[in-house]
Parts: sequence; structure tokens; C-alpha cells
Amino acid sequence: MTIAVLGGGISGLSAGYYLLRRFGKPLTIYEASPRVGGWIRSERHKNQGFLFECGPRTIRPKGLPGANTLELVEELKLPIKAIPSSHVAARNRMLYAKGQICMLPNGPKGLVSVVPPFSKPLYRALIHDLTTNGTVAKNQDESIYSFAERRFGKEIADYAISPMICGICAGDAREISVRFLMETLFEQEQKYGGVLKGMLYARFKDKADKAGAQGLFADGQDEPSLYRQARQEKWAMYGLGDGLEQLPRTLRKYLGERDVNVQLNSKCHNLSFNSDGCAVLSIRDTKVPVSHVVSSLPAYQLAQLTRTQHPSLAAQLLSIPYVDVVVVNMQYDSDQLLQHDGFGLLVPPVENLPVLGIIFDSCCFDMAGNTVITVMMGGRWFDKWFSQQPAVSQKELRDIAQQQVRKILRIKEEPKFSRVHMLHKCIPQYTVGHKRRVEGIRDYIRSYKLPLSLCGAAYDGVGINDVILSARRQVDAVQFTT
Repeated sequence: MTIAVLGGGISGLSAGYYLLRRFGKPLTIYEASPRVGGWIRSERHKNQGFLFECGPRTIRPKGLPGANTLELVEELKLPIKAIPSSHVAARNRMLYAKGQICMLPNGPKGLVSVVPPFSKPLYRALIHDLTTNGTVAKNQDESIYSFAERRFGKEIADYAISPMICGICAGDAREISVRFLMETLFEQEQKYGGVLKGMLYARFKDKADKAGAQGLFADGQDEPSLYRQARQEKWAMYGLGDGLEQLPRTLRKYLGERDVNVQLNSKCHNLSFNSDGCAVLSIRDTKVPVSHVVSSLPAYQLAQLTRTQHPSLAAQLLSIPYVDVVVVNMQYDSDQLLQHDGFGLLVPPVENLPVLGIIFDSCCFDMAGNTVITVMMGGRWFDKWFSQQPAVSQKELRDIAQQQVRKILRIKEEPKFSRVHMLHKCIPQYTVGHKRRVEGIRDYIRSYKLPLSLCGAAYDGVGINDVILSARRQVDAVQFTT
């Protein structure tokens, strides 16, 4: 019997890669759609020299997760487009707040002067942390907004943390678990009574990351040469030569050349488990017996497959919420339209606008004389802005995005070319209690001895590095007779 992977997004493909490397057994990846890559989608307009990214566009090379991804990129021989920390796209991060574009501080000067939208120098927030006593109860979770407000004050929570969460997971910081992004700081505060005190102990984190990265690689291998290069050249992030979709496309080709069967248009309709420790998939009205299943599906999709035989597991999976995001790519013929250079800007939720953020793609990568931007809208607030009518049209979404571009960026020209993507339930939300929720799901699988492993954005992090490392760790934990 074969091993089966459900889902042909980057996590599912990565699971296939690590399964092949570890076991070399017959392996099939089942993908419901006619393409691989999931939410990673690149649209190259070669004649005009620009690229639309409809999902993520860059990867961070930091720490163990970054090293792991770079090992995979190196194995696939993919062309890197590095953005060093000195690049304007790495240095300049902005907010749109209080009616203006505000450049976030990127140096010591920003700590001692008043920088909009903040009404006080940022060092005051650090003093607030040093002089604030008390933590939440031990082993409890709290929202990242509550944590930031408690340690640094309301302005930091509203204008620094909240927009950052919008940019990472399109979520509401008042709902997202602090363990999603700041688990180390949260635990240091629990142990030492303050974030700054805890950061003193984290000063050796880079050394720990390096040691951890070395320990991840088997057979005494050194850290990946690309990871070493990224550290030496101080990469802040990187893209790929033909867009990020080049990663899943190349990974599929790599697997196919090594006899991994990637079946497209192959939706799984049911997943059941036999008493002999095997699983049975229902694919195209055919029962497929397999020895083990690795699911990279969204949690709510896996819940539908398991609800008949394991309703309790399905209910736990359904407790992980998701949000809808609208992505609008726009291209203008001139490259002189942006008044500020940088990666882009975020819009704090307190501004009460439908926009989560705007990415300046043509500041990150060469777009051959074009201005290319990506507007992200909706997220946790999608229903508030776009569900007043049965189905908002692509034209209406495009018009709203263009109105916000005129308001925020002062670009009056109409885009020469644009593309609207409605990404339904694309990002899971790590709400308060998420870590314990995921532990409960995996405890259930272990207690019933189900031949099932879970990887992907629903469980161990929503970034590309996170889901690839999640796949690797779950494959490493698979136990059965080969």
C-alpha cells in the first residue's frame, strides 16, 4: 500500500518531498484543483515585464524555519532574488494612519523623537514595560492586543501590533493568541516579569537558531550553503526568479521525476480508518487503501472528511476559524507614481477602512518601468465591508480598491491592467487558546492510533517557512514498519 498526501499546496508537496526522502515508498499526492501551489499564485506578464503575485511574494531566511526552506530551494536549484537588509524595501515600513502615510521608525532616532502616528516617543513604551508589574495566570493564553497593551500601552497595540497582525494573517489582534507571534516574549515575561528583561536572555537567540538549524540536518551535514550565504549577505527576504509559484511548480516536477504520483482534479470525499491501522480514501468514487495519510488540507476540509467516523475530531478541527481576503493587483505604465519607497504600508483597524494593506511590488523587485501594487482587503472584517449584498462583484471590489489607492497613495491614474482574486477561507486564525486546541487534535489522533499526520497553515504557523517545516516535522514523526 502507498502513503497518501492530501493537498497539493506547498505544505502537501513538501510532505511528499520529505516522505520520499525518508521512506522512498510508493507515494501519491491528491489535489482537488487542476493546479498545485494552493494560495501561492504568480502571474507573469512577460511582454510588459511585470509580475502579479496573488498570494505571498517573499520568504524570510531567518532562523531554523528559514534555513530549512533554503535547503529545499537549494535542492531544487531555484533562482533567488535576494533583498538585503540595506534595501529600501527592507528598511522602509509604513502605516496609513490619521489621514497620512507614516514611516515607522527604523533606527535609534525613532525611539527618542515623536514619530506619527504615535503621540509620544517610543522609549516611553519601553519604560512602561519596565515599570509594569503582573502577568496573566501561569499557563494561560491571552490576545496579542491585550499583551501589547498591558506591556507597552494602547498606542503600541493600536498602531504597531494590530496592523502587523493584519499584514501577517489578516486577523484581529484582539482575538489572535499572543503565542502566534510572540510566544518567546510571552514566556520570558512569564518567567522574568517583563519583555525587556526577557529580551536580554534572547540576545543569544541567533546562536541558538544557528545551532538549531545545524541540528535539523541529518548525517552531520553542515547548514545549507544558501542559508550561510543569506546570513553573510544579510538578506532580509527573498523572492524567486519567476515568482513564488516557481517553488511548488518545480517541486511537483522534482517529485514526478522520482515516481511520486501527483494527481490533480482528485478531490477526497471521505476518509475512514480500519481496525488494522490502515486508512481508506474515497477518490473519484473509488476506495483507495493506504498505510498512512498526511493531510495538508485546511482544517475545515479535513473535518468534513472525518465527521462520519470521528465527529469529535471534526468538531475540534472546525474550531479553527478562517477568513476571506480580497487581493487586487494593479499595474501602471509609469514608475513615478509612488511618493514613498518601501515594502508597502499597513492600515490599522482603528482607521475603519476596508484595506488591510498595500504592497509596493515594484519597490521590491524590478518591474521594467511599471508601478505595480497589491491591495489586500477584508480579512477578519470581510463581512463588515463586503457582505451587505448576496455576492459582491469583481468590478465592485476593483472599484473599492482603486478608491482606497486614490485616497491613500494619491494615485489618480487608472491602472492599465488589474486582477481581482477572492481568496475564500484562505488564512486560519490562531485565536486565543490555539496552541492547546492543536494539542487536543493531535492527542485525539494519537489516542485512537489513527494513521494520520497533520501539517499546513492550520496548525504550526501560516508562513511559507512554517508550513514547510511543519511538513518535515510531521513526516519525521511518522512511525510504521517500512
